[in-house]
Amino acid sequence: MEQNFKNHIRLVPMYHGVAFLLAISGLIGSIINLLNHHDAGNHYSAALLVVVFLVLILLLWYARVFALKAQDRAIRAEENFRHFILSGKPLDKQLRLSQIIALRFASDEEFPALAKKAVEEKLSQKQIKQVIQNWRADYHRV
Repeated sequence: MEQNFKNHIRLVPMYHGVAFLLAISGLIGSIINLLNHHDAGNHYSAALLVVVFLVLILLLWYARVFALKAQDRAIRAEENFRHFILSGKPLDKQLRLSQIIALRFASDEEFPALAKKAVEEKLSQKQIKQVIQNWRADYHRV
């Protein structure tokens, strides 16, 4: 399927849906279990289970955030290099990272002009994506 503005967002159902849903369900269940345990013998293990699920949620969250940060750095470098090849100049320092990330979908023909327009008109990420005429697909970012 050809990528465009309407279908460019990628989600991995087992990660974005199932893993987070199971972790949140486990946390809720462990909190209920902790609140319902009144004897001291099981209180420690019930509290430990809450901690385990909190750690799991933090791990899932930060695994996503750290991967996106690494991808953002790569996209910034790639798009800066692409702009330099096409125009002989680096990207304008006023471009926000979100704008650069959106500009990666622009074809080589429209990229330099759209980068300039994004700075001048302070276009949002969504606005940049909507004005792109010739979509350049990115199947690597999740």
